[in-house]
Amino acid sequence: MAKRESGKGRSVQNDDRLFTLEVSLFSGPMTEEFAKTNKAVSHTIQIRGDQTLEELHDAIFAAFDRSDEHLYEYQIGGKRPMDPKARRYGLGDGHEGSGLDSPDLTGDVTDTTIGSLGLKVNDMFGYWFDFDDDWWHQISVMSIEHKAPRGQYPKVTKRVGKNPPQHVDWDEEDDQ
Repeated sequence: MAKRESGKGRSVQNDDRLFTLEVSLFSGPMTEEFAKTNKAVSHTIQIRGDQTLEELHDAIFAAFDRSDEHLYEYQIGGKRPMDPKARRYGLGDGHEGSGLDSPDLTGDVTDTTIGSLGLKVNDMFGYWFDFDDDWWHQISVMSIEHKAPRGQYPKVTKRVGKNPPQHVDWDEEDDQ
């Protein structure tokens, strides 16, 4: 694998593999009405192996129609959310409130590539967005192709269900 210069000035391995990931909403602040009418909410995202966890976050953020940025982390290799045995990746030093100096975090999302994680087909890992509202997602590795076709990545290739609003108007639910 050759090296290439990324847009953020860092040198990364040129990993041309294409990962197809299903990002399913596991839990978060949703009204009962929304949950009843949307049993499943997921987006399938394709991303190259040389792209970062930060780029995956950006794709998930856009796919779920979010508007307000919050801290997030990935948990890889655990059996359940917040598994102490999982490798945790978050924002590094220099990001307000990031906490990468925590001994619990394995690495920085801005320079950890998808291909470096050792993922295999059928592996699953967690994505936790907004540590106050606790939006939990399960990411399943659906396929890994040896070479990505030409095109822009990451990209959403499938949508299931309607996206919940990022911020619930609980007063609106009381009125119904």
